[in-house]
Amino acid sequence: MTFRQARWDEPPIWELAPTPRPEPAPTIPGVPERLRRREALRWPELAEPEVVRHYTRLSQMNFGIDTSIYPLGSCTMKYNPKVSEILARRPSAALVHPGQPVSTVQGSLELLWKLERLLGKVTGFPEVSLQPAAGAHGEYAALLMIRAYFRGRGELAQRTEILLPDTAHGTNPASAAMAGFTTREIPSKDGCVDLAALRSAVSERTAGFMLTNPNTAGLFESEIFEIAEVVHGAGGFLYYDGANLNAILGVTSPGRMGFDVAHLNLHKTFATPHGGGGPGAGLLGAGTALAPYLPVPRIVKRGRKFDLDYDRPKSIGKIKTAYGNFGLDVRAYAFILSHGEEGLKHIARRAVLNANYLAHRLGTHLPRPFRTLVKHEFLLSGSPLKERGVRTLDLAKRLLDEGVHAPTVYFPTLVDEALMIEVPETESRRELDRFAEAFERALADSPENLRAAPRNLAVGRVDEVRAARTPILSWKDARAAAKVEAP
Repeated sequence: MTFRQARWDEPPIWELAPTPRPEPAPTIPGVPERLRRREALRWPELAEPEVVRHYTRLSQMNFGIDTSIYPLGSCTMKYNPKVSEILARRPSAALVHPGQPVSTVQGSLELLWKLERLLGKVTGFPEVSLQPAAGAHGEYAALLMIRAYFRGRGELAQRTEILLPDTAHGTNPASAAMAGFTTREIPSKDGCVDLAALRSAVSERTAGFMLTNPNTAGLFESEIFEIAEVVHGAGGFLYYDGANLNAILGVTSPGRMGFDVAHLNLHKTFATPHGGGGPGAGLLGAGTALAPYLPVPRIVKRGRKFDLDYDRPKSIGKIKTAYGNFGLDVRAYAFILSHGEEGLKHIARRAVLNANYLAHRLGTHLPRPFRTLVKHEFLLSGSPLKERGVRTLDLAKRLLDEGVHAPTVYFPTLVDEALMIEVPETESRRELDRFAEAFERALADSPENLRAAPRNLAVGRVDEVRAARTPILSWKDARAAAKVEAP
């Protein structure tokens, strides 16, 4: 396509130019004959509007937190302030190499050192490490620390069991198994840990109990002190899954509740949406008993200089090539400083207010299990939908046609046809009402439309079994799939 304009006051004329023949590839001295191209590359020739529109359409086919509410239960998908992005993308932060000598990254180490101390106050632990890549990585590292502790005491052959509530995240049992433990599930009572069942389950085999508070049902474990007493009385450790920290931020902390070790998802609580929104970042916090086992290196301050300390004899060792995820650490540091102590408390209070406001409104349409008052998220049961011949999955797909992301479905499994909805503090009442109205429209739609949804997106209802068994991960896979489907 070429552009021609004879005079300035005439309309432009676009003409389709003949495609030039590819010229032979130039001879490059020193390149063996067998590695040389036989002809020049055939680059695609497209007009600028075609390219711009192609990539703009692609961006519009993706859902992002910048376009609408993202009520993904248990994931805290909050809006990421652009000032944090700007700071993290500055060359002094973005271009730092993890292999640089310590003397050349003193500013970066100082930022990480200060962030660790701020997060120590947030978690209530005397020592923390930013080394984990994300939540599950920190979770696994915490269990390795518990394992190392009992190995050092000569009790590893005896302490073989990790207890889990039936509301546990799926990574909890996986991490426990990877760390060499067996798992035992503790049932819930009215959505929280059944204390009597926990008392019956603990024994000399108990190495630890993994718990989220507030839990996955959005409920605060009000008997947390009694839970800690039971676990500690059996000689085990209480581990805190930090996925739901947003609900208690600045109000209380794992350390104050009696937990011995914790991981945090910086990308959840401190505003860098994870999954499709960006990479993860983790944190490990530990009390005095487990702090010596934190991974190395540890960032230390010696005089006015900062260093990486590997001299920790009880440490579980290095768990990641580079120390943490510096870009996300910068975002978290900026987020904490911009809010301050009172601002962090306001985050938790606003998140709890948002969740209860939306729970009250949507609870008039679908049953709500357990308590009326929740923390950061709440559960609905889509079981009445089955009377109309549809399921929770159909409702979730129909919400996509309304331009909002669907909530988490079918988790936790203790609620039939579960929908788990979390709306963080960053959402306004107007946005909550918009989501509620979309939910109500979807719920009122016909069973036929619900089962056919989504219909207004680039991709319709996916065959989930086929997608899992034969995923299309490249353009070659797509081309092969198109040939198979062709009549």
